[in-house]
Amino acid sequence: MITLVTGGTKCGKSGYAERILERFEGQKYYIATMNPVGDDAEEIIARHVEMRCGKNYVTVERLRDIGDTEIPEGSGVLLECVGNLCANEMFVGTEVLDPAKKIVEGIKRLSEKTSELVIVTNEVGTDGNDYSPDTMSYIKQMGIINCRIAEFADNVVECVYGIPIARKGSIIC
Repeated sequence: MITLVTGGTKCGKSGYAERILERFEGQKYYIATMNPVGDDAEEIIARHVEMRCGKNYVTVERLRDIGDTEIPEGSGVLLECVGNLCANEMFVGTEVLDPAKKIVEGIKRLSEKTSELVIVTNEVGTDGNDYSPDTMSYIKQMGIINCRIAEFADNVVECVYGIPIARKGSIIC
C-alpha cells in the first residue's frame, strides 16, 4: 500500500502519516531527508524526533539516492519528505539538476521492498507568486514528482488544518 500525504506548511501531514503506520505490526522505518543546516532545520528535526518517540521507528537518514535505501522486505516506511529530497538532489554544489525522474524511480524501487509506504510531500506553487529562476525550477520539479507519485499511489490524502481529505483512494485512519 502506498499513501501520498500532501498539504501546506504545518498542516498536520507528519502526524497523519505517523497515524497511518501506527496500525502496522511489522518493523517501521522513518526515512529522514532533511539536511540539518540552520536553526530552523534543527528545531524541525527535534520536533519530528519527539513526535516519533516511543513509536518503535528505526530512523534512516537519507539525503539523496532514495532508491538505494537499505530496508528489509515487508517493512513499513514513512518517507519524510519529498520536498527536502528534491532540494537535496536538485541543488548539488553549483549545479542545479532536474531530479524528478531519479526521485520517482527511487521511490518506486523503495515501494517494491515495503508492505506499507507513506510518503510525505509539500504543496508548493499554488500561491501564484513569482520567485527566482532556481526556486521556480524547484516548484516545477516538485509538481512533476508529486503528480507522478500520485499516479501510482493507492491513496492520496491532503491535510488541511489537520483534517485529512482523500483525493484518491481513502482515508486510512
